[in-house]
Amino acid sequence: MKDIFINSFDALCEAVRKAGILPYFSNSIEGFSIEENVDPALYFGEEEGVWEWKGPAIRETGCAYGKLFGGKAVFMDKKLYPDFANWRRDGYDFDARYEDGLARHEDKVLYDLLCENTPVISKALKKAGDYRKGGRKGFDTAISRLQAQGYVLISDFVYGQDKLGRQYGWGIAEYSTPEAFFGKYFTNRVYKRTPEESREKIKKHIMKVTGAGEAAVEKFMK
Repeated sequence: MKDIFINSFDALCEAVRKAGILPYFSNSIEGFSIEENVDPALYFGEEEGVWEWKGPAIRETGCAYGKLFGGKAVFMDKKLYPDFANWRRDGYDFDARYEDGLARHEDKVLYDLLCENTPVISKALKKAGDYRKGGRKGFDTAISRLQAQGYVLISDFVYGQDKLGRQYGWGIAEYSTPEAFFGKYFTNRVYKRTPEESREKIKKHIMKVTGAGEAAVEKFMK
């Protein structure tokens, strides 16, 4: 992570491209995050900063974004994401995973809803699935698990707008499947290696980018 300092939107996009895999928050590998390499004024400051730039950065770089490692948000270059998905899927598409008893029913319900409506913001997805008080529960847990398994990613963030067209509030996640988001680029690559080979590729990339030892990277990848 040498020579990375994020002090503008362009610098954020360059950091994503350069790192290939870039967590948003600090983690078990020191220095391996946006949080540790950003101008403090752009990190949850009063002015627009990296939090608001997540959606634009996804659109500009064409990367994947989601809770990919340890339940924490990560940017990942689309060249690496097919191997991440292959490793985490263990070579299964979702239907095959479910048929073999390796996926939960609540995950299938949510995944099928998402596939029918992709891309879809979380608010609309919750409404379609009746995730409300007295209705179906477990949305956050299921959508996070599907991201970690490589079946779902965040394709953008949508903001409310006031009467003057100014955005406000927290960005609402828009979800998609990698098949829909990346198209043939993803489907032609995702199962080309064994899951073990894909895992090794991701591990070696993180070691190269961070300079961390194998033990530290293995801990991060759990």
